[in-house]
Amino acid sequence: MRPLDWAVLFAWLISLVSYGLYRGRGSNTTNKYLLAGKTMPWYAMGLSILATQASAITFISTTGQGYVDGMRFVQFYFGLPVAMVILSATAVPIFHGARVFTAYEYLEQRFDPKTRALVSIVFLIQRGLAAGIGLYAPAVALAGVLGLSDRLITVVIGGLVVLYTASGGIKALTWADVQQMTMIFIALIVSLLLVIHVLPASISFRDALNLAGAAGRLNIVDLHLDLSDRYNLWSGLIGGAFLALAYFGCDQSQVQRYLTGRSVAQSRLSLLFNAAVKIPMQLFILFIGAMVFVLSLFVPTPMVFQPQEAARGARIAEWKPAQEKFEAAFARRRQAAVELAAAERPGGKETSAAVAQFRAAESSFNAARRQGLGIIRRLHGGEAYDDTNYIFLSFIREFLPAGIVGLLIGVIFSASMGSTSGEINSLATVSVVDLYGRFFVRGRSDRHYLWASRWFTVFWGAYAVAFAAIGGRGFGALIVRVNIVGSLFYGGLLGVFVLAFFFRDVRGTAAFCGVIAGEGAIFIAAAFTSISFLWYNVIGCVVVVATALTVEAISKPELVLHDHG
Repeated sequence: MRPLDWAVLFAWLISLVSYGLYRGRGSNTTNKYLLAGKTMPWYAMGLSILATQASAITFISTTGQGYVDGMRFVQFYFGLPVAMVILSATAVPIFHGARVFTAYEYLEQRFDPKTRALVSIVFLIQRGLAAGIGLYAPAVALAGVLGLSDRLITVVIGGLVVLYTASGGIKALTWADVQQMTMIFIALIVSLLLVIHVLPASISFRDALNLAGAAGRLNIVDLHLDLSDRYNLWSGLIGGAFLALAYFGCDQSQVQRYLTGRSVAQSRLSLLFNAAVKIPMQLFILFIGAMVFVLSLFVPTPMVFQPQEAARGARIAEWKPAQEKFEAAFARRRQAAVELAAAERPGGKETSAAVAQFRAAESSFNAARRQGLGIIRRLHGGEAYDDTNYIFLSFIREFLPAGIVGLLIGVIFSASMGSTSGEINSLATVSVVDLYGRFFVRGRSDRHYLWASRWFTVFWGAYAVAFAAIGGRGFGALIVRVNIVGSLFYGGLLGVFVLAFFFRDVRGTAAFCGVIAGEGAIFIAAAFTSISFLWYNVIGCVVVVATALTVEAISKPELVLHDHG
């Protein structure tokens, strides 16, 4: 990056951390530190919830998804608005009425301590893994842009997050999230305008849409029902709804946001805001990726987008002929794109032939690129290799002016900080409220648990950094990885809360057995079937409920005999 970019990056990060520290002042009780004293307005909660989702993974990987696979990934979110309406009517008033710090504290009120402890541990495992992956995403991708070690970037992001989160608690991170999301919205608009601006002068926006459509990059809805396909209408509406119900209704990183609301109405508005904004935002991000794809039809792009890996591959003898084949395929595809754009304009002729020629050239180009990726894969010992997360960063590095590059890199940094801060704050909250203060160190002062919360925040921040720096190698398209990790656990979490909310006769032992059975069913499905991860949430939830009802039905006759014996 150029000096101006570094100046903008540092200024943005200093501003972000300073603002978080300033807004977090006065968090001197556990209620203020963990729940902001229940004073947050709906828009701050809504933007903070959105920021926890709109991580650097979203910014980096979703644009890459739009580039390589088009816009059908948005189907993943089709069930989210339905889930938000359901949670606004159920989880929000129930949690507020129970006056809890965590969702899992409510499970003890409803069931028993062992169910609370089990679900809390499941959450710590799942969210701990996701925090590490989420911190790794920008670090490994930004390393190629900044010319720095990904481990150094991981430590910097983690250190800044711990600084304002441990100091000011959820109030600090919520207001920092508001600032981050405001800048993210601005950055997304600027990114799209700049992509369109750098298209060749002969290619209009209408031409760009036609080319993206011909390449399948504007396809949104897939009506085909296939349980092994990750992204179609049915997996999005059904599996996506179950995932959203679990994520926003059972994951403390989200529940804690709307527990800070000054009223039930304010908390409901925060969820409904996300229901309205999330799908348009994801469509916008995917569309940026689709437009970057159109740009790549006319300007040379790397055969492998990750600079360090491309440099390694260039030392292999077979790289040069593969590169020559790739460049020739690019030239043919560019010519086919020019001819298709001309054919699609008013007065153009033989559109169908031009489309067929373009798609054939696109197929040949993709085959040539796969050859380069195959070389890198062999350098990794045959392990799967995916450079999707470097595509948008490559565009930033090559085409954007000084200052704007620094701004967008800063936004990616802060997006990672926003999601990570929420994760380590919720991990610390569950550690203190549901385990440390409930089972290990009871009856201490509020000040003791306040400082315990701060130290657990530091611990989980250090854990996320260590996981990202040491254990994060080999991840592919990172947004997919995070969602897969979540789906391995969310079905079990959702099932136990369905029992708690809607099956009042089910008791603790039955719920406990249900969670274990549900998680077992999910891991069996993941290990031995090709079912898409979105369906794991449905499987887990159904198995939890069915198992708990069965156990409860079996145990009730014994209870009746004992009562009348």
